[in-house]
Amino acid sequence: MTVVYYTLGVVIFVVAILLSIALHEMGHMVWAKKFGGKVTQYFVGFGNTIWSKKVGETEYGIKSIPLGGYVKIIGMLPPDKDGHLRQSNTGMFTQLISDARAAEWELVQEGDEERLFYKMAWWKKVIVMAAGPAVNILIAFVIFVGLFASYGNISDISTRTEVQEVQPCIVPYEESGRVCNDKDPVSPAFEAGLQRGDEIVAFNGTPIREWSDLQKKIRENSDGRAVIEVRRDGELTTLTTNTTVQARPTSTSDETLTQVGFLGVVPLSEPQTGGLFYTLAQMGDMTVQTVKSLAHLPVKVWGVGEAIVGARERDPEGPMSVVGGGRIAGETAAHQEFPVKEKLVFLLMLVAGFNFFIGMFNFVPLLPLDGGHIAGALWEAIRRGWAKLRRLPDPGHVDVAKLLPIAYVVAGAFLVMSVILIVGDLVVPIHLA
Repeated sequence: MTVVYYTLGVVIFVVAILLSIALHEMGHMVWAKKFGGKVTQYFVGFGNTIWSKKVGETEYGIKSIPLGGYVKIIGMLPPDKDGHLRQSNTGMFTQLISDARAAEWELVQEGDEERLFYKMAWWKKVIVMAAGPAVNILIAFVIFVGLFASYGNISDISTRTEVQEVQPCIVPYEESGRVCNDKDPVSPAFEAGLQRGDEIVAFNGTPIREWSDLQKKIRENSDGRAVIEVRRDGELTTLTTNTTVQARPTSTSDETLTQVGFLGVVPLSEPQTGGLFYTLAQMGDMTVQTVKSLAHLPVKVWGVGEAIVGARERDPEGPMSVVGGGRIAGETAAHQEFPVKEKLVFLLMLVAGFNFFIGMFNFVPLLPLDGGHIAGALWEAIRRGWAKLRRLPDPGHVDVAKLLPIAYVVAGAFLVMSVILIVGDLVVPIHLA
């Protein structure tokens, strides 16, 4: 059954990502058609065509490699400033640009001249190109807001002052996780009579509002007397004991053992819940973190390459490909200790996370990404606006074809990084903790 669940998890993830890609491309197509553009192809996947059907002027289909998708909007590249589609220059970059222009115009038929993408108003071009990644971010938002409002945010754990577990004995930190034996001393919390569900409201006379406040007081108390006021079944009760000194990590980020006061309670931890505004705030934080991650992406991918050849350990917090995401989805579905509800929540969070990253990544202002075309349209608006303000001749449309050499370099770099991540996810995969 484990293999069946693993396969089911992978299939669910792959189908969800393919649907996300399909909706991404649909975002481009719908707005391009709405503004009068001509869309000749709408495909999910790359490589050989598995299935296709032409409806009207658009061919819809599925290709064999499920790693992306595309829509073909005619007229993305304009003629050069002299109106030429192909030049006789022999320079490599000039020839690449010239060939791209010619290939673009092979699809232009009589009557299409006013439907070309490059002739659209700059704001229409922005909407068409932004619609795709915006759909991915919208998918992420819908999933996040549903989960955060119902189940809670598993990345934002709220630790309360309510007791979830009372440790019956004191186990050395190095042996954490084992059961008590006859030689282990009774924990101060058990000795005091603390119970599951008790809400600690004061410690040695100091009101407690946050778990961090209580934790600090306990650690500072060493082996001193502890007077604990709790709310149990709606009534206040005072319990007394003495904390003991134990070696525990200095903090959550510092594993260095330090001699501190110890009580022996585990607090109740729950995912933080919230609605629309909470979700927007969380996605704002995600945006900042994603931008930082994108800035360091080449370095992190280099680290994956080092892990592949055995020069270092794979960073469990590092980037992964869709292949890695599928493996994590499969491990989640096959995990025997996870309840079905938690499995579903984790899979939804995984799909939402991938959608959010895909959306943000496509907004990077570099060709051939959507953000590169958006940047070109915005630059066109600035140039024309500045010329109009100064009463100068209209500078015309921005010729994004001139940036194709950069686009090829960027596309090549993305391809190399994608291959490294896929190989890394196969050779040194990140596993579910």
